[in-house]
Amino acid sequence: MTYQEKARELRAKRVDVVVVSSGPAGIGAALAAARNGCSVVLIEQCGALGGIATAGMMSHWTGNVDDKIYHEILMRSAERNEGEHKGVITITIDPEKLKTLYLEMMQEAKVEVLLYTFFSDVIMEGDAVKGVIIENKTGRSAIFAHCVVDASGDGDVAYKAGAEFMLGRESDNKMQPCTIMFKVGGVDYSRAVFPGSFETLVPTENGELQALGKEIIGAPAGHVLLYRTTLPGVVTCNMTNCLDVDGTKAEDLTAGTIVCRNQMDKIVAFLREYAPGYENCYIISSASLIGIRETRHFKGVDTITERDISEARIFEDYVVKDAHFNFDVHNISGAGLDETGAQDEFKQENGYTIPYGCLVPEKIDGLLLSGRNISGTHIAHSNFRAMPICVAIGHAAGAAAAIAVRENCELREVQAKQVREIVGI
Repeated sequence: MTYQEKARELRAKRVDVVVVSSGPAGIGAALAAARNGCSVVLIEQCGALGGIATAGMMSHWTGNVDDKIYHEILMRSAERNEGEHKGVITITIDPEKLKTLYLEMMQEAKVEVLLYTFFSDVIMEGDAVKGVIIENKTGRSAIFAHCVVDASGDGDVAYKAGAEFMLGRESDNKMQPCTIMFKVGGVDYSRAVFPGSFETLVPTENGELQALGKEIIGAPAGHVLLYRTTLPGVVTCNMTNCLDVDGTKAEDLTAGTIVCRNQMDKIVAFLREYAPGYENCYIISSASLIGIRETRHFKGVDTITERDISEARIFEDYVVKDAHFNFDVHNISGAGLDETGAQDEFKQENGYTIPYGCLVPEKIDGLLLSGRNISGTHIAHSNFRAMPICVAIGHAAGAAAAIAVRENCELREVQAKQVREIVGI
């Protein structure tokens, strides 16, 4: 069954740069473009800025990178913390405070923010993106721009523009599992355990905690990841797990949400019974945004590979510097770390770089990729998808957009050296 929608005129406006989605990559892009003189509109479908860091209730910033905007976020977050955490720079995230900080930073930079707003379609001239169609409570409207930055994670803009991509891993297009984060209160921090990785083993009187989790919680969940927060007695749980979810499909997102939410009570019961310090824990909040780790990998002018990361390659045209994380591949067929991943076994201590060409779609003009949707292999993506690195990618994308606006040139004509001068690396 189909329906022919009637043609209509849309309200329209023009700006220099449109940034679609406000996850870490969108935050970096919007701030960089606006701070360098561009008029910027930031589109966000949720009711808060920040993506997984806020609506997704992420526990902490994983990985590291040499990036001024990322370090600014850490410093300004420290100023907002209370009690013993006041003024202390930490990678622990307070999602509620971060929501407000991001709004403050956007207001300072004079970024126009549109919350509760969905990207709907692209405006194209041949192979060039000229703007976007958005939809919200006000209605449907068009925004024309010199540059569009796709920070949607899934690459929704690039997909609608017809950019070439690969879904998931190269061999079978399968993608990492999804998660809904949640917090428990009532934890006795003096006795509590905080296994922070799949490979963190915790002996208890009943046995090793990770092994107990696999046995008792059961597939597809079963790993135990527990993180401190800035609040007394509160712990963030990264323990729900759903396989075979395509994050580009609403039906799969719904199914994944149902699976993950149905796991929460069983996880809490497990923690009460087997995790020291969690005997009286209870759920106090859960993420309103499901965590999708992997979907589309777009084909760019350049592609970063796992070898580039393992060898800490310094690209001649780099725009991100000293990025560092591990190969955090969540098990595509179950709980824990995938056999292709490497956490404790990741031995590369040096930071790597990301070339500008990874942000530039091979054949589409007027558009930059920003965040986990840049041009990279499945394994490389498991590293550069870390939020600090995504902030830096966004910073570079916003800087490149500002240069293209200033010089009235195509994004692919921007030189990496110019971007580095603006981002300060």
